[in-house]
Amino acid sequence: MPRFEAGTVWLAGAGPGDPGLLSLLTLAGLRRADRVVHDALIDPRVLALAGPGAVLEEWGKRGGRVSPRQDAITARLIELAGQGHRVLRLKGGDPLVFGRGAEEALGLAAAGVPFRLVPGITAGIGGLAYAGIPVSAGGVAGGVALVTGHGPDGALPDEIDRLALAPVLVVYMGLGHLAALSQRLIAAGRDPAETAALVEAAATPGQRVVETKVAALAEAAAAAGIKAPALVAVGPVVALRARLDWWRPETEG
Repeated sequence: MPRFEAGTVWLAGAGPGDPGLLSLLTLAGLRRADRVVHDALIDPRVLALAGPGAVLEEWGKRGGRVSPRQDAITARLIELAGQGHRVLRLKGGDPLVFGRGAEEALGLAAAGVPFRLVPGITAGIGGLAYAGIPVSAGGVAGGVALVTGHGPDGALPDEIDRLALAPVLVVYMGLGHLAALSQRLIAAGRDPAETAALVEAAATPGQRVVETKVAALAEAAAAAGIKAPALVAVGPVVALRARLDWWRPETEG
């Protein structure tokens, strides 16, 4: 494993939930860090792996709640590194997939702070696998688009329209705009009756999956009481869940 030098920051991905999905490099960072600056949604079982002397700081963002500004988070990382700490910035999923990891790395680079990027398993791939939904399958779907459902202004981004007809579409952070998401996907040419799924708290003990149709995303989420964090998956791969629904979180410690 590489040395975790004092005064450096590792921007690391914790995966979608299950601690078993941590990379060896992220685990090494957890065990060696002096400060762990983590997102709000990091599984407590992951945080429990931090070294005994590590100080944990939550700097996470949650939709609909007062959250730290992004520039304040980056400033905190710079401050801690300047104090000589080994800083692990721990993010859910992959820090570079809708995780603001690039922005934080750019801020560190501008401040002259040495950093390492440690990829993680993004929820749109690993989390869906735990729901029994592959993002590709031979003869079923050969392409996938990952898109955020929460743009800088809080609304659905324009990318939704451009990527709507990808064979498989995975939408992060789209729970607050499901009715609009359905309308825009249908307007772009997707079949209203196409299979879709809502995956709440993917790869955690609280995981729930609701299968529905593109036209009924909002209604299905409301009826089931789906809460954030949740993914939306659209495409023929959702139908494979009938045979690939393998994970039973209640049977695991």
